[in-house]
Amino acid sequence: MEGASFGAGRAGGAVDPVDFLKQPQTILRIVSWVFSIVVFGSIVNEGYVNEGKDAELRCVFRKNEDACNYSIAIGIIAFFACIFFFVIDLYFQQISSVKDRKRVVLLDLGFSGLWSFLWFVAFCFLANQWQHTPDSKGASQAADAARAAIAFSFFSIFSWVALTLMAMQRYHLGTDMSLFATDQFATDPNTGYPGYPTGGGTESTETYQSPPFTETIDTSPKGYQVPTY
Repeated sequence: MEGASFGAGRAGGAVDPVDFLKQPQTILRIVSWVFSIVVFGSIVNEGYVNEGKDAELRCVFRKNEDACNYSIAIGIIAFFACIFFFVIDLYFQQISSVKDRKRVVLLDLGFSGLWSFLWFVAFCFLANQWQHTPDSKGASQAADAARAAIAFSFFSIFSWVALTLMAMQRYHLGTDMSLFATDQFATDPNTGYPGYPTGGGTESTETYQSPPFTETIDTSPKGYQVPTY
């Protein structure tokens, strides 16, 4: 039972690349990966503008550097996280230990839930700063990039929430399988096998007993009868 748990088949089974790419979880990984590229790519390429005689580039979102830095950081981390979990999903079926599978699923669940919240914060932050950005030539030039970053931050919320729900489903499935395995097989190494009596239980009445000693009569040459045991 240890090979089939947490939404994957028995350990060591072959992975069909076509079936793997068709899985909803894999599709969501790729979609979230693309969304992250759009967010941090838009800000890095066109999210900084200079206005007037000021040669220094400033964030287009109300000249708030925190808005640009936060969104870039969230997007880059999400970019590498999608690659990491994509590889983990690809080799997940090769993990034979139920405990290791549980750790991977919990990591996926925790990270996806956290990044769903962080993307929500990024969307609200960028939308608020863009709403209060005054009209200018620089803002007009970077308007498309700013709107793209805001829109795909919003889309990323749903993709990461979906990944969180799928990880939660895998966790509950794996928990049910682990409980089934626990009921079927004893996990305590000191527990005896079924059908064999143990020291702490009731002794079986069918235990082996040596036959009682028998008394035989041996006649000595002198006629005396000597009992032997």
